[in-house]
Amino acid sequence: MRMKKTIKTFVGFDNGVTGSIGLLYPDGTNAFVLTPVIKELSYTKEKQYIHRINWKELLTNIPKGSFVLIERPMVNPRAFTATSSALRALEATLIIVEMLECEFIYIDSKEWQREFIASSIIGHDNLKEASMKIGIDLFPNHTTKITKHGDADGLLIAEYGRRKYGE
Repeated sequence: MRMKKTIKTFVGFDNGVTGSIGLLYPDGTNAFVLTPVIKELSYTKEKQYIHRINWKELLTNIPKGSFVLIERPMVNPRAFTATSSALRALEATLIIVEMLECEFIYIDSKEWQREFIASSIIGHDNLKEASMKIGIDLFPNHTTKITKHGDADGLLIAEYGRRKYGE
């Protein structure tokens, strides 16, 4: 897929309610946003809480007409609760992306990770640490927020998109 010849904001979604969003603006600035969520009582009979995407806040974070890369959600029948959460987050994200008339693609985590992280690390426990270190190197203005979150996946997804689909 090749983008049109207009410079757009690149947006990377590390999908899920504990994910992050990276934004690379045409003027060279960038932003790192933790996925905005709302905690509310679950729809199940048991008294428990779920996290949902705060669509109103998400709507204000993404510029209309951006080029969006969304990491495919984890789908694992043996992890029903996590899968349900990831798919609910994806649906909310898609609605906002469509409302903002953004061009979007899905991306597998290994695809963008190969661009930044050594193949010897992919699939191992220190993947988040590697993402954090690389994110801090590339985006030192977000060091505190990246460190606190524990990874820079959203920013790295956006940067991968800029490198692959940018002009």
